[in-house]
Amino acid sequence: MRNKVTLIGRVGNEPEIKTFDGNKKLARVSVATNETYRNKQGEKVTETTWHNVIAWGPLAERLSKYAQKGTELALEGKLVNNNYTDKEGVKRYTTEIQMTEMLLLGGK
Repeated sequence: MRNKVTLIGRVGNEPEIKTFDGNKKLARVSVATNETYRNKQGEKVTETTWHNVIAWGPLAERLSKYAQKGTELALEGKLVNNNYTDKEGVKRYTTEIQMTEMLLLGGK
C-alpha cells in the first residue's frame, strides 16, 4: 500500500509563496472538488470539499506562475499530517496534500 492522492479540482485562491534559505520555495493553495448525487427526495445535491495543497521547489514555482483562482487542475501527491500547539496551548492537527505532479486542465 502507498500513500497516494489523485484529485481534479479548481484552485480556490491565488497561490501563497514562501522562500526559505537556499532559495527553496514553498507554495500553498486550496483546491475544491465537487461530488454530485441525488438525495432521498430525488433532488440533485452538490457537495464541495476543500483540500489544502502544498508544493516544493520547481513545482511550487510552476504552480505560482500558471495557476490562478478558478483554474482547473489535476494533481497527484501524498497526504502529510502535521501538528502544532496554538497560543492557548491546545494541540492542533492538520492534513495537507504534498503535490508531486500537476497538470493544468484549463482556465476558469
